[in-house]
Amino acid sequence: MITNKKNTLFRKLNILTVIIAIILLYLIDSDIVGNQYIKRILNLCAIYTIVSVSMNLVNGFTGLFSLGQAGFMAIGAYTVAIFTVPVELRESIFYVVPQNPVLSQIQIPFFPALLIGGLLAALVAILIGMPVLRLKSDYLAIATLGFSEIIRIIFTNIKTITNGALGINRIPAIPSLELDNFNISFGPMWSIFGIAALSVLLISLLVNSSYGRAFKAIREDDIAAQAMGISPFKHKVMSFAIGAFFAGIGGGLLASLLGTVDPKQFYFTMTYNFLLIIVLGGMGSISGTVIASFIVTAGLELLRFFDEPLTLFGVNIPIFRAGLRMVIYSILLMVLVLFFRNGLLGQKELSWNAIIGWFKNKMPSHKKSEGGAL
Repeated sequence: MITNKKNTLFRKLNILTVIIAIILLYLIDSDIVGNQYIKRILNLCAIYTIVSVSMNLVNGFTGLFSLGQAGFMAIGAYTVAIFTVPVELRESIFYVVPQNPVLSQIQIPFFPALLIGGLLAALVAILIGMPVLRLKSDYLAIATLGFSEIIRIIFTNIKTITNGALGINRIPAIPSLELDNFNISFGPMWSIFGIAALSVLLISLLVNSSYGRAFKAIREDDIAAQAMGISPFKHKVMSFAIGAFFAGIGGGLLASLLGTVDPKQFYFTMTYNFLLIIVLGGMGSISGTVIASFIVTAGLELLRFFDEPLTLFGVNIPIFRAGLRMVIYSILLMVLVLFFRNGLLGQKELSWNAIIGWFKNKMPSHKKSEGGAL
């Protein structure tokens, strides 16, 4: 009876949380609260959430040390850029080397292009994964990092398709969601956060399915998993491809959000940001990764004022210069890692039961006994 009451309460709290999130999203998207800068940062947080959760699927749940996320993002980003830029603008963009005549006449809507980008990233991941996923640990990390750089260099050199180092600009913004029958329009934030929520939901369902249990078994001991009838290689390739698919989706969204794409955006250092997010949130925790995505992305912006010169009472403070932000941010991360060795949530997920339990543990002992007596 008590369990049923708790479940009912938790369902109501979940519904209330969703309603509050929708209201906040509406207020921000309608410019009632915040401004364009805040909107942009939140959109970036949502995109990084997609990529980080996809990386956690591979690294945290399957136990593969992969560092190829930036390369798969590049595939999604360039796919959206190549196919969504209006045909009449292609000539002004590819002014050094003309675009491939076949591609120059193809233009497709944003959402199909985004899906194609994700599928292409997954296909490349399968081709890479067949030979690479037989490696383990640091060797796998080096190989995937190398392939990520190979993808970036290929995009730099196939100028008739990607415009080389000049990149592609004038990429159309992420479209709004239109409900013609009701004459209602939802801004681009709804598209970004909707895709992010759907991506997190799909990965969460996968992790809690039989495939997800197989991934976790491989993470713990792939030899024991194989003895139980699980094919480690097949499931590794599957996890790798699914992670690449969502990374491609994130890359496509990022290209449209920025309005431009070029190879310099996808250096291997970009992957380290996502690795930082999943380590901070907890390797093997989806909710922890979502929280860390917002903390890391927004935190870097909040600390940006440390990069600006500061003068107090006519005296210039010399330490306030470009780069101080990253020094402070690194120190904060070191402190977090020292006190939270497994990240914010470890391999656990955030739940109302855990939140209530945490508050109960923080209550003074006499209040706990009084609560128990009640």
